Amino acid sequence: MKLRQPTDFLILESLEDKGRNVATNLAAHTGKSRKNINTRLPVLEDYGLVRKIGPAERSGLYEITSLGKAALVYRDQYDEVDDFEALIEGPNAGGAENGDAQANFARGEDESSDEE
Repeated sequence: MKLRQPTDFLILESLEDKGRNVATNLAAHTGKSRKNINTRLPVLEDYGLVRKIGPAERSGLYEITSLGKAALVYRDQYDEVDDFEALIEGPNAGGAENGDAQANFARGEDESSDEE
């Protein structure tokens, strides 16, 4: 996973702070060009950090994923580790239980908060 700093993290931050959005708005929020944002969004989607959503296939509406939120949590360690992708996916990335726990962690949810 090769992220372009600070652009990719600015995109992720904007999607986390402002919610789902399109490239034009993301460009305004990040101060980056729309062309740059349009280039980076498909890359971030390939990495699983964002996903394209919306009623139309070509709507260009994106939202951050739980993996993207985890990337923001571990952002300070990006330059310090050899495999950032492994870091944000966690030690047992293949297991469904861990994926749920990681997604909950990235969303700031506590497992003990489930209502009975």
